Amino acid sequence: MMITTAMTILLLIFGISFGVMWLVNKSNESVQTKITQETKNTSTSAVEENKSKERNEETTLKNQDQSIKDLMATMTIEEKVGQLFLARIPIDGQIESIQDNHLGGYLLFGRDVESETPDSLKAKIASYQAASKLPLFIASDEEGGGVTRLSGGNNLVSEAFKSPMDVYQESGLSGIRTDIQKKAEILRSYGIQGGLFPDADVATDPEAFIYDRTLGLDAEKTSEYVETSVKELKKQKVVSTLKHFPGYGDNRDSHIEIVYDNRGLDTLRQIDFLPFKSGILAGADSIMVSHNIVTSIDDTVPASISKPIHEVLRNELGFQGVIMTDDMDMAGLADFISQEEAGLAALIAGNDLILSSSFQSQIPYVIQGIEQGSYTEEALNQSVYRVLKMKSDVGLLK
Repeated sequence: MMITTAMTILLLIFGISFGVMWLVNKSNESVQTKITQETKNTSTSAVEENKSKERNEETTLKNQDQSIKDLMATMTIEEKVGQLFLARIPIDGQIESIQDNHLGGYLLFGRDVESETPDSLKAKIASYQAASKLPLFIASDEEGGGVTRLSGGNNLVSEAFKSPMDVYQESGLSGIRTDIQKKAEILRSYGIQGGLFPDADVATDPEAFIYDRTLGLDAEKTSEYVETSVKELKKQKVVSTLKHFPGYGDNRDSHIEIVYDNRGLDTLRQIDFLPFKSGILAGADSIMVSHNIVTSIDDTVPASISKPIHEVLRNELGFQGVIMTDDMDMAGLADFISQEEAGLAALIAGNDLILSSSFQSQIPYVIQGIEQGSYTEEALNQSVYRVLKMKSDVGLLK
Protein backbone atom coordinates (compact mmCIF):
# COMPACT_ATOMS: atom_id res chain seq x y z
CA MET A 1 0.00 0.00 0.00
CA MET A 2 2.79 2.37 0.91
CA ILE A 3 4.58 1.55 -2.35
CA THR A 4 1.43 2.26 -4.31
CA THR A 5 0.96 5.55 -2.51
CA ALA A 6 4.56 6.55 -3.15
CA MET A 7 4.22 5.70 -6.81
CA THR A 8 1.05 7.75 -6.98
CA ILE A 9 2.76 10.72 -5.36
CA LEU A 10 5.74 10.43 -7.73
CA LEU A 11 3.45 10.26 -10.76
CA LEU A 12 1.56 13.25 -9.44
CA ILE A 13 4.77 15.21 -8.94
CA PHE A 14 5.97 14.21 -12.43
CA GLY A 15 2.66 15.23 -13.91
CA ILE A 16 2.72 18.58 -12.21
CA SER A 17 6.35 19.15 -13.29
CA PHE A 18 5.54 18.19 -16.85
CA GLY A 19 2.54 20.50 -16.80
CA VAL A 20 4.60 23.38 -15.48
CA MET A 21 7.28 22.77 -18.09
CA TRP A 22 4.64 22.64 -20.81
CA LEU A 23 3.11 25.90 -19.60
CA VAL A 24 6.54 27.57 -19.42
CA ASN A 25 7.40 26.38 -22.95
CA LYS A 26 4.05 27.58 -24.27
CA SER A 27 4.61 30.90 -22.55
CA ASN A 28 8.08 31.19 -24.08
CA GLU A 29 6.72 30.24 -27.47
CA SER A 30 4.03 32.88 -27.10
CA VAL A 31 6.56 35.52 -26.08
CA GLN A 32 8.90 34.51 -28.92
CA THR A 33 6.02 34.59 -31.39
CA LYS A 34 5.04 38.02 -30.12
CA ILE A 35 8.64 39.26 -30.40
CA THR A 36 8.97 37.79 -33.89
CA GLN A 37 5.70 39.37 -34.94
CA GLU A 38 6.72 42.72 -33.44
CA THR A 39 10.08 42.48 -35.24
CA LYS A 40 8.29 41.71 -38.50
CA ASN A 41 5.91 44.60 -37.91
CA THR A 42 8.81 46.96 -37.14
CA SER A 43 10.72 45.77 -40.19
CA THR A 44 7.63 46.11 -42.37
CA SER A 45 6.97 49.54 -40.94
CA ALA A 46 10.56 50.65 -41.65
CA VAL A 47 10.35 49.37 -45.21
CA GLU A 48 7.05 51.14 -45.75
CA GLU A 49 8.46 54.31 -44.21
CA ASN A 50 11.48 54.19 -46.54
CA LYS A 51 9.24 53.56 -49.54
CA SER A 52 7.03 56.47 -48.52
CA LYS A 53 10.08 58.71 -48.12
CA GLU A 54 11.38 57.68 -51.55
CA ARG A 55 7.97 58.37 -53.12
CA ASN A 56 7.84 61.80 -51.49
CA GLU A 57 11.37 62.62 -52.68
CA GLU A 58 10.52 61.43 -56.19
CA THR A 59 7.36 63.55 -56.18
CA THR A 60 9.31 66.57 -54.93
CA LEU A 61 11.93 66.16 -57.67
CA LYS A 62 9.23 65.78 -60.33
CA ASN A 63 7.47 68.90 -59.07
CA GLN A 64 10.75 70.81 -59.01
CA ASP A 65 11.61 69.65 -62.52
CA GLN A 66 8.21 70.69 -63.87
CA SER A 67 8.33 74.02 -62.05
CA ILE A 68 11.72 74.86 -63.58
CA LYS A 69 10.60 73.81 -67.06
CA ASP A 70 7.42 75.89 -66.73
CA LEU A 71 9.51 78.88 -65.69
CA MET A 72 11.93 78.41 -68.60
CA ALA A 73 9.01 78.29 -71.04
CA THR A 74 8.21 81.90 -70.09
CA MET A 75 11.78 83.20 -70.50
CA THR A 76 13.23 85.02 -73.49
CA ILE A 77 16.63 84.18 -74.98
CA GLU A 78 18.03 87.35 -73.35
CA GLU A 79 16.70 86.32 -69.94
CA LYS A 80 18.15 82.84 -70.30
CA VAL A 81 21.58 84.10 -71.32
CA GLY A 82 21.63 86.53 -68.41
CA GLN A 83 21.08 83.66 -65.96
CA LEU A 84 24.46 82.24 -66.97
CA PHE A 85 26.39 85.22 -65.59
CA LEU A 86 27.53 85.58 -62.00
CA ALA A 87 28.66 89.17 -62.35
CA ARG A 88 31.11 91.21 -60.38
CA ILE A 89 29.10 94.10 -58.96
CA PRO A 90 29.79 97.23 -61.05
CA ILE A 91 30.73 100.48 -59.32
CA ASP A 92 27.88 102.34 -61.03
CA GLY A 93 24.48 101.23 -62.28
CA GLN A 94 24.17 98.21 -60.01
CA ILE A 95 20.37 98.01 -60.16
CA GLU A 96 20.23 98.85 -63.88
CA SER A 97 22.79 96.12 -64.65
CA ILE A 98 20.61 93.51 -62.99
CA GLN A 99 17.52 94.57 -64.90
CA ASP A 100 19.08 95.31 -68.29
CA ASN A 101 21.13 92.12 -68.41
CA HIS A 102 18.79 89.73 -66.51
CA LEU A 103 21.77 88.63 -64.44
CA GLY A 104 21.85 85.26 -62.71
CA GLY A 105 23.67 86.64 -59.70
CA TYR A 106 26.14 89.04 -58.14
CA LEU A 107 29.57 88.14 -56.74
CA LEU A 108 30.75 90.24 -53.80
CA PHE A 109 34.35 91.48 -53.73
CA GLY A 110 36.20 93.40 -51.02
CA ARG A 111 35.19 96.78 -52.38
CA ASP A 112 31.51 95.78 -52.13
CA VAL A 113 31.62 95.19 -48.37
CA GLU A 114 34.48 97.28 -46.98
CA SER A 115 32.31 100.34 -46.27
CA GLU A 116 29.25 98.43 -45.11
CA THR A 117 27.77 97.78 -41.71
CA PRO A 118 25.83 94.57 -41.07
CA ASP A 119 22.52 96.40 -41.54
CA SER A 120 23.59 98.28 -44.66
CA LEU A 121 25.00 95.14 -46.32
CA LYS A 122 21.75 93.27 -45.69
CA ALA A 123 19.79 96.20 -47.11
CA LYS A 124 22.04 96.44 -50.18
CA ILE A 125 21.70 92.74 -51.00
CA ALA A 126 17.93 92.92 -50.40
CA SER A 127 17.72 95.84 -52.85
CA TYR A 128 19.44 93.72 -55.51
CA GLN A 129 16.93 90.93 -55.01
CA ALA A 130 14.00 93.35 -55.11
CA ALA A 131 15.21 94.71 -58.47
CA SER A 132 15.53 91.31 -60.13
CA LYS A 133 12.72 89.52 -61.93
CA LEU A 134 14.21 86.15 -60.94
CA PRO A 135 15.95 85.63 -57.58
CA LEU A 136 19.67 86.34 -57.78
CA PHE A 137 22.34 83.91 -56.66
CA ILE A 138 24.48 86.03 -54.32
CA ALA A 139 27.98 84.70 -53.72
CA SER A 140 31.10 85.76 -51.86
CA ASP A 141 34.51 84.08 -51.63
CA GLU A 142 34.51 82.79 -48.05
CA GLU A 143 37.05 79.96 -47.96
CA GLY A 144 38.52 81.48 -44.81
CA GLY A 145 42.06 82.54 -43.96
CA GLY A 146 43.46 84.70 -46.75
CA VAL A 147 40.37 84.35 -48.95
CA THR A 148 37.37 85.98 -47.32
CA ARG A 149 35.39 89.14 -48.07
CA LEU A 150 33.27 89.41 -44.93
CA SER A 151 36.25 89.01 -42.58
CA GLY A 152 38.02 92.11 -43.84
CA GLY A 153 37.14 94.21 -40.81
CA ASN A 154 34.13 96.46 -40.25
CA ASN A 155 32.51 94.04 -37.78
CA LEU A 156 30.59 92.18 -40.47
CA VAL A 157 31.59 89.03 -38.58
CA SER A 158 32.42 88.80 -34.88
CA GLU A 159 35.50 86.67 -35.59
CA ALA A 160 37.46 86.32 -38.84
CA PHE A 161 36.89 83.08 -40.73
CA LYS A 162 39.87 80.77 -40.22
CA SER A 163 41.45 78.84 -43.07
CA PRO A 164 40.31 75.22 -43.41
CA MET A 165 43.90 74.17 -42.77
CA ASP A 166 43.91 75.88 -39.37
CA VAL A 167 40.45 74.59 -38.44
CA TYR A 168 41.40 71.03 -39.39
CA GLN A 169 44.67 71.14 -37.48
CA GLU A 170 42.85 72.41 -34.39
CA SER A 171 39.82 70.12 -34.35
CA GLY A 172 39.65 67.80 -37.35
CA LEU A 173 36.54 67.11 -39.36
CA SER A 174 34.20 67.87 -36.45
CA GLY A 175 35.74 71.34 -36.37
CA ILE A 176 35.16 71.69 -40.12
CA ARG A 177 31.47 70.87 -39.64
CA THR A 178 31.11 73.34 -36.79
CA ASP A 179 32.94 76.03 -38.74
CA ILE A 180 30.63 75.57 -41.73
CA GLN A 181 27.54 75.71 -39.51
CA LYS A 182 28.65 79.06 -38.06
CA LYS A 183 29.70 80.40 -41.45
CA ALA A 184 26.45 79.30 -43.11
CA GLU A 185 24.38 81.09 -40.48
CA ILE A 186 26.27 84.32 -41.15
CA LEU A 187 26.00 83.97 -44.94
CA ARG A 188 22.26 83.32 -44.74
CA SER A 189 21.78 86.30 -42.44
CA TYR A 190 23.16 88.61 -45.14
CA GLY A 191 21.24 86.96 -47.98
CA ILE A 192 24.30 85.20 -49.43
CA GLN A 193 23.69 81.71 -50.85
CA GLY A 194 27.22 80.69 -51.83
CA GLY A 195 30.68 80.99 -50.27
CA LEU A 196 32.57 79.46 -53.23
CA PHE A 197 34.18 76.70 -51.19
CA PRO A 198 35.51 74.05 -50.36
CA ASP A 199 38.88 74.11 -52.08
CA ALA A 200 39.39 70.57 -53.41
CA ASP A 201 42.97 71.15 -54.57
CA VAL A 202 45.72 68.86 -53.32
CA ALA A 203 48.93 70.78 -52.56
CA THR A 204 51.69 69.53 -50.28
CA ASP A 205 54.41 72.06 -51.08
CA PRO A 206 54.22 75.04 -48.68
CA GLU A 207 55.80 77.19 -51.40
CA ALA A 208 52.99 76.48 -53.87
CA PHE A 209 50.61 79.34 -54.66
CA ILE A 210 47.45 77.44 -53.67
CA TYR A 211 48.90 75.69 -50.57
CA ASP A 212 47.50 78.02 -47.88
CA ARG A 213 43.99 77.66 -49.33
CA THR A 214 44.07 73.85 -49.20
CA LEU A 215 44.09 71.37 -46.37
CA GLY A 216 47.84 70.96 -47.02
CA LEU A 217 47.46 67.18 -46.84
CA ASP A 218 47.27 64.23 -49.25
CA ALA A 219 44.43 63.30 -51.58
CA GLU A 220 42.80 60.90 -49.11
CA LYS A 221 42.55 63.46 -46.30
CA THR A 222 41.52 66.18 -48.72
CA SER A 223 38.77 63.90 -50.06
CA GLU A 224 37.42 63.36 -46.54
CA TYR A 225 37.45 67.10 -45.95
CA VAL A 226 35.63 67.81 -49.22
CA GLU A 227 32.98 65.13 -48.55
CA THR A 228 32.36 66.47 -45.04
CA SER A 229 32.13 70.05 -46.29
CA VAL A 230 29.70 69.27 -49.12
CA LYS A 231 27.38 67.25 -46.88
CA GLU A 232 27.32 69.97 -44.22
CA LEU A 233 26.74 72.74 -46.77
CA LYS A 234 23.83 70.72 -48.17
CA LYS A 235 22.31 70.48 -44.69
CA GLN A 236 22.74 74.22 -44.28
CA LYS A 237 21.15 75.03 -47.67
CA VAL A 238 24.29 76.85 -48.86
CA VAL A 239 25.69 76.20 -52.35
CA SER A 240 28.89 74.14 -52.38
CA THR A 241 31.57 74.93 -54.97
CA LEU A 242 34.53 72.59 -55.48
CA LYS A 243 37.57 74.30 -56.92
CA HIS A 244 39.74 74.43 -59.00
CA PHE A 245 39.17 71.53 -61.43
CA PRO A 246 41.10 69.58 -62.65
CA GLY A 247 43.29 70.39 -59.64
CA TYR A 248 45.75 73.23 -59.10
CA GLY A 249 48.56 71.14 -57.66
CA ASP A 250 51.81 72.98 -56.95
CA ASN A 251 51.54 75.24 -60.01
CA ARG A 252 52.09 78.97 -60.26
CA ASP A 253 49.47 81.72 -59.86
CA SER A 254 47.11 82.09 -62.84
CA HIS A 255 45.85 85.40 -61.41
CA ILE A 256 48.99 87.02 -62.76
CA GLU A 257 50.19 84.86 -65.67
CA ILE A 258 49.35 82.07 -68.10
CA VAL A 259 50.10 78.81 -66.31
CA TYR A 260 51.00 75.47 -67.90
CA ASP A 261 50.34 72.31 -65.87
CA ASN A 262 52.51 69.55 -67.34
CA ARG A 263 51.52 66.70 -65.03
CA GLY A 264 50.40 63.45 -66.65
CA LEU A 265 46.77 62.36 -66.79
CA ASP A 266 47.53 59.30 -64.62
CA THR A 267 48.84 61.60 -61.88
CA LEU A 268 45.71 63.72 -62.06
CA ARG A 269 43.49 60.63 -61.87
CA GLN A 270 45.40 59.07 -58.98
CA ILE A 271 45.64 62.28 -56.92
CA ASP A 272 43.88 65.44 -58.02
CA PHE A 273 40.60 63.95 -59.25
CA LEU A 274 39.96 62.07 -55.98
CA PRO A 275 38.66 64.99 -53.86
CA PHE A 276 36.44 66.07 -56.76
CA LYS A 277 35.03 62.54 -57.03
CA SER A 278 34.29 62.52 -53.29
CA GLY A 279 32.58 65.90 -53.54
CA ILE A 280 30.50 64.78 -56.51
CA LEU A 281 29.37 61.62 -54.70
CA ALA A 282 28.45 63.76 -51.68
CA GLY A 283 26.18 65.91 -53.88
CA ALA A 284 28.27 68.97 -54.78
CA ASP A 285 26.18 71.78 -56.30
CA SER A 286 28.87 73.33 -58.47
CA ILE A 287 32.48 72.98 -59.59
CA MET A 288 34.81 75.80 -60.57
CA VAL A 289 37.28 75.22 -63.42
CA SER A 290 40.73 76.82 -63.35
CA HIS A 291 42.44 78.84 -66.08
CA ASN A 292 45.53 76.61 -66.08
CA ILE A 293 46.48 74.98 -69.38
CA VAL A 294 46.50 71.28 -68.48
CA THR A 295 48.67 69.83 -71.23
CA SER A 296 47.84 66.15 -70.64
CA ILE A 297 44.16 66.84 -71.44
CA ASP A 298 44.26 69.89 -73.72
CA ASP A 299 47.50 71.73 -74.45
CA THR A 300 45.87 74.40 -76.63
CA VAL A 301 43.72 76.54 -74.31
CA PRO A 302 43.11 77.25 -70.60
CA ALA A 303 40.95 74.66 -68.81
CA SER A 304 38.10 77.15 -68.39
CA ILE A 305 37.52 77.30 -72.15
CA SER A 306 38.58 73.72 -72.97
CA LYS A 307 35.89 71.30 -74.16
CA PRO A 308 38.03 68.18 -73.39
CA ILE A 309 38.43 69.34 -69.77
CA HIS A 310 34.66 69.68 -69.39
CA GLU A 311 34.09 66.32 -71.06
CA VAL A 312 36.31 64.69 -68.43
CA LEU A 313 34.29 66.35 -65.69
CA ARG A 314 30.93 65.36 -67.19
CA ASN A 315 31.70 61.95 -68.71
CA GLU A 316 34.52 60.48 -66.63
CA LEU A 317 33.62 61.93 -63.22
CA GLY A 318 29.88 62.00 -63.90
CA PHE A 319 29.18 65.49 -62.60
CA GLN A 320 25.71 66.79 -63.50
CA GLY A 321 25.60 70.05 -61.54
CA VAL A 322 26.68 73.59 -62.38
CA ILE A 323 30.15 74.06 -63.88
CA MET A 324 31.48 77.61 -63.48
CA THR A 325 34.57 79.43 -64.61
CA ASP A 326 37.08 81.07 -62.33
CA ASP A 327 37.12 84.88 -62.53
CA MET A 328 37.39 85.77 -66.21
CA ASP A 329 39.61 88.78 -65.44
CA MET A 330 42.52 86.63 -64.28
CA ALA A 331 45.62 86.90 -66.47
CA GLY A 332 45.66 83.14 -67.09
CA LEU A 333 42.63 83.69 -69.34
CA ALA A 334 42.60 87.44 -70.04
CA ASP A 335 46.08 87.29 -71.60
CA PHE A 336 44.95 84.42 -73.80
CA ILE A 337 41.61 85.60 -75.25
CA SER A 338 39.65 88.86 -75.35
CA GLN A 339 37.04 89.37 -72.66
CA GLU A 340 34.32 89.86 -75.26
CA GLU A 341 35.01 86.43 -76.77
CA ALA A 342 35.77 84.67 -73.49
CA GLY A 343 32.19 84.32 -72.23
CA LEU A 344 30.97 82.60 -75.39
CA ALA A 345 34.08 80.41 -75.55
CA ALA A 346 33.47 79.27 -71.94
CA LEU A 347 29.85 78.37 -72.65
CA ILE A 348 30.73 76.47 -75.83
CA ALA A 349 33.35 74.55 -73.83
CA GLY A 350 30.65 73.39 -71.40
CA ASN A 351 30.42 75.91 -68.56
CA ASP A 352 27.03 76.84 -67.12
CA LEU A 353 28.01 79.95 -65.18
CA ILE A 354 30.48 82.72 -66.05
CA LEU A 355 32.22 84.73 -63.31
CA SER A 356 32.43 88.00 -65.15
CA SER A 357 33.37 91.65 -64.82
CA SER A 358 32.79 92.22 -68.54
CA PHE A 359 29.23 90.91 -68.77
CA GLN A 360 28.05 94.06 -70.58
CA SER A 361 30.07 93.06 -73.65
CA GLN A 362 30.02 89.29 -73.16
CA ILE A 363 26.23 88.85 -73.02
CA PRO A 364 25.54 90.47 -76.43
CA TYR A 365 28.36 88.38 -77.89
CA VAL A 366 26.75 85.18 -76.55
CA ILE A 367 23.35 86.18 -77.98
CA GLN A 368 25.04 86.81 -81.32
CA GLY A 369 26.66 83.36 -81.07
CA ILE A 370 23.21 81.79 -80.61
CA GLU A 371 21.86 83.65 -83.61
CA GLN A 372 24.82 82.50 -85.72
CA GLY A 373 24.60 78.90 -84.51
CA SER A 374 27.96 78.61 -82.74
CA TYR A 375 26.17 78.14 -79.40
CA THR A 376 22.95 76.14 -79.58
CA GLU A 377 19.67 76.82 -77.80
CA GLU A 378 19.75 73.22 -76.61
CA ALA A 379 23.04 73.82 -74.79
CA LEU A 380 21.71 77.15 -73.48
CA ASN A 381 18.62 75.47 -72.05
CA GLN A 382 20.64 72.72 -70.38
CA SER A 383 22.81 75.30 -68.61
CA VAL A 384 19.88 77.51 -67.62
CA TYR A 385 18.13 74.45 -66.17
CA ARG A 386 21.19 73.57 -64.06
CA VAL A 387 21.53 77.13 -62.75
CA LEU A 388 17.82 77.37 -61.88
CA LYS A 389 17.91 73.95 -60.19
CA MET A 390 20.86 75.06 -58.07
CA LYS A 391 18.88 78.14 -57.05
CA SER A 392 15.84 76.02 -56.30
CA ASP A 393 17.85 73.56 -54.16
CA VAL A 394 18.81 76.36 -51.74
CA GLY A 395 15.30 77.80 -51.61
CA LEU A 396 15.65 80.76 -53.96
CA LEU A 397 12.86 79.64 -56.29
CA LYS A 398 9.51 79.19 -54.55
